[in-house]
Amino acid sequence: MKKTYYIYLANGQISQDRESSPWNFKIEATDEEVTRLREYFDQNYSTEIQNFYRAHVPYVQYHYDRENDAYDETLLKIYRMIHELGDEEAKNHIESMGILE
Repeated sequence: MKKTYYIYLANGQISQDRESSPWNFKIEATDEEVTRLREYFDQNYSTEIQNFYRAHVPYVQYHYDRENDAYDETLLKIYRMIHELGDEEAKNHIESMGILE
């Protein structure tokens, strides 16, 4: 059974309460879909921590960096899921970004 969730990308928050915090996207998802989305957010949080520690290494270039590639790939998975599960406004916004092409 699908339920309504509100997604805040800045901190990876997924909530069923529209009023509890700011949100970017509204989706309809099953428990399994929300669990998968949370796992994607958790993966990117872990990658962000690794990137923070490596940020002080001046010779690493973004385009040749596995951790940045992993972050970008997971972020794309997050946007795909939100596009798939989102309301019309979410779908339109993500399409306007042109990142799924």
